[in-house]
Amino acid sequence: MGLTQPQTDIIKATVPILAEHGVSITTEFYKNMLTENPSLYKVFNIANQVTGHQQRALAGAVYAYAANIENLSVLGPAIETIVHKHCSLYIQPADYEIVAKYLLQAMKIVLGDACTEAVLDAWGAAYWQLADVLIAHERALYQSTDGWTDWRDFRIVRKVVESTEITSFYLEPVDGGKLPTYNPGQYISVQIEVPSLGGGQMQARQYSLSDVPGKSHYRISVKRDLWVDSSSTGKASPGHVSNALHDTKNEGDVIRVSHPFGEFFLSADEQQASTPLVLLSAGVGLTPMVSMLNTITSTTPTSKKRKVHFIHCARSLASLAFKPHVSNIAKKYPNVATTYFLSNSPASEAKTAGSNTRTGRMSLSALDARKDLYIDTPETKYFICGPSGFMKDMEAALLELGVAQGNIKMELFGTGGIPAGAAGAAAARAAAKKKQAATGGGAAGGVCPLHVAGFAAVGAGVGLGLYGKGNGVVEGRWWQAVGFGAAAVGVLAVVWGTLRRC
Repeated sequence: MGLTQPQTDIIKATVPILAEHGVSITTEFYKNMLTENPSLYKVFNIANQVTGHQQRALAGAVYAYAANIENLSVLGPAIETIVHKHCSLYIQPADYEIVAKYLLQAMKIVLGDACTEAVLDAWGAAYWQLADVLIAHERALYQSTDGWTDWRDFRIVRKVVESTEITSFYLEPVDGGKLPTYNPGQYISVQIEVPSLGGGQMQARQYSLSDVPGKSHYRISVKRDLWVDSSSTGKASPGHVSNALHDTKNEGDVIRVSHPFGEFFLSADEQQASTPLVLLSAGVGLTPMVSMLNTITSTTPTSKKRKVHFIHCARSLASLAFKPHVSNIAKKYPNVATTYFLSNSPASEAKTAGSNTRTGRMSLSALDARKDLYIDTPETKYFICGPSGFMKDMEAALLELGVAQGNIKMELFGTGGIPAGAAGAAAARAAAKKKQAATGGGAAGGVCPLHVAGFAAVGAGVGLGLYGKGNGVVEGRWWQAVGFGAAAVGVLAVVWGTLRRC
């Protein structure tokens, strides 16, 4: 049953409260729930608990839900992401009961007398409105797994070091059963005991499948995360599961694995298409891209004709995984191009790696937009995977080049989602740039510099403001103030330019 209008009004009225106290509420929630239900530690990321990242991510999600309570359709992509991750962890309807109890309890503890019975009732109704949607979606997703609805034992049959940071694990089912196929780009969850946590503590993480579907094994390629840190809290924690896999799991060992899930993938139609494809990645974000590349060059009729560009950024040659493999594909298929960026390497190292290797962070401005990014073909698809900052930079650069938002697909590893805001700013810059080019540029060409700067400031300001609003945490309010302040300055610049008639 949906919310009543009075309940909806209460939810909307509490949005400013969530902006101020959201992280405090979610911190209290996790503390109490995990203390009284320690078995749930196997579901939640302990490293992200230590750094506070999980608490902030949940606060942002709660804020986004409240802020869009009358327009939940905008949360569709986020709900799809959550559903897939929940299924990879085998979340059940009973788990929602536990979360409801401790989340509402935390609101009462943090907000005190301000959290009246009416507020609790409204939030209880809002919680179950969303929970029912998630449960229904998850039930349908479980039904699509052909009975694989719980953890399954897999044996590590090969362990291969790919670079100084990344190691691949080849996994075969202990029961000898056939493996379901998957779409390249999807992931599995892996659950193992983490010795460093003591007490037989189990933890689960998601890892992209890094090879072509249809084989008798799954392959994951795992980066060792020495430290998972948080700039906002100053706290850090090792990546428990990645370190345990690297240090304690060897060929012959058995681990627990989920059915493949994930909404970031190359669909069946996209696999068979003949339109160009650009794969942009950084760090361990190359793993789903290798799966996509392997698939389209080994199982599709257009593999020898379709333009594909594999573009990757690593810290150094030593940390760069799969380079020989990808190079062999490029030699075999002239239609496949490769470009590498080495962010922390001297120019001499890049020079020894070949003409397709550059120093510095990845920058699309260093590439030829038509030759390397195929922007002259409007149907070109762009897949991006990597850290948050990298994701936003690549998206903004593509939008400035005129790429349609619908042709860009992104995957962000870790807790939370892809930060909003880049699209709005980039779109405004692209529009201004396009208009300036069409009219010759400058005041003499018909474009007022104040208008260009003003519209860019409006776009960037709105983008930053939405980024702050989308974060839904206390830090987000600062971004909102800066963003919407910049937008206001932009409006003044436009008005002044108009008065000057430049």
